[in-house]
Amino acid sequence: MNRIYLDHAATTPIHPQVFEKMKPFLQEKFGNPSSIHRFGKSVKLPLEDARVYIARTLNVHPTRIVFTSGGTESDMLAMIGVALANQEKGKHIIISEIEHSAVMEAAKWLQDFGFEIAAIPVNQEGIINMEQLQASIREDTILISVMYVNNELGTIQPIEQIGQIAREKGIIFHTDAVQAYPIMDIDIARLPIDLLTISSHKINGPKGVGALYIGEHVPFKPLFGGTQERSRRGGTENVPGIIGFGEAAKILKATLKEKQDHAKHFRDKMIGIWKEELGQEGFVVNGHPHDVVPSILNVSFPGVDNQTLIMNLDLKGIAVSGGAACASGALTVSRVMKALHVDEKISRSAIRISFGYGNTEKEITQAALIIANIVKEKRK
Repeated sequence: MNRIYLDHAATTPIHPQVFEKMKPFLQEKFGNPSSIHRFGKSVKLPLEDARVYIARTLNVHPTRIVFTSGGTESDMLAMIGVALANQEKGKHIIISEIEHSAVMEAAKWLQDFGFEIAAIPVNQEGIINMEQLQASIREDTILISVMYVNNELGTIQPIEQIGQIAREKGIIFHTDAVQAYPIMDIDIARLPIDLLTISSHKINGPKGVGALYIGEHVPFKPLFGGTQERSRRGGTENVPGIIGFGEAAKILKATLKEKQDHAKHFRDKMIGIWKEELGQEGFVVNGHPHDVVPSILNVSFPGVDNQTLIMNLDLKGIAVSGGAACASGALTVSRVMKALHVDEKISRSAIRISFGYGNTEKEITQAALIIANIVKEKRK
């Protein structure tokens, strides 16, 4: 069976070049980077080189990059580290209703310690309500956290505008850029961003490693002991993972324009095929029509629930993900789709297709036709 992977927003295959770069650090170069002998020194320099490569992709100084175990830890570190460091100023935090669960869970944790959370709604295209965000700002607001690109919809938030409002009010601004980083050119030197989260396994690097950018003058309280990462995140560094992350970042920077063009072509190709096979009214593309990354395509096929479609596609060797999750045998609409307040037929039939390294036009055409055929069959 010819397998087609279209779930790159969930995770990505390791690039062969990344794997080769990591191999020596899984075998002979096994030293601890904190050790002062040659075994430690032999890995310390490559680790710092990786930090430099990643910093260059964001146009920041390498010392502002803190390595973590992934996007989830980076989000939680940003939220809790900033909250604890600024709680004398205030305990009010603003997020959006469609944040990644890492931000949502960190917010819930902070509520147990007296912090107040304001979750700002989004419109039917997944864009945050800017008027309500501004109206929610108080004297004791210390942090705003809004994701750059939504992981289900691909919708791009007005990050520059949000960051500017935060800066004018003296509020720290964090953005989860895990889905933006693989497909967008992010220049933090030109953006009013104080903290930013990225992840390795979304850019064809290894799992279990991520990074958090922390601005130079951001009050921040580390959560773990140890002097690693300039005392901002304790624990022995995941050296092979960091090396792989750095190599993946180098490849990303060199191939970003090509990646953007391929994703846009694949997205347009799929939509074009569905228009021919199902008609303009036979499907609904969710999210913003223009402010969206080309690598994520969230689409609904009313009349066919997403779990049925996903399972039928899996049987045919095609991997996509859903806008809904099955819990205890009951189909539940995803939190993000609920936040859009769209018709239930649309929310229950939403699937996410995400393009990436290794996909070909032949695969895209084949997958689009198979999806159309399943939809036509189920609608009968």
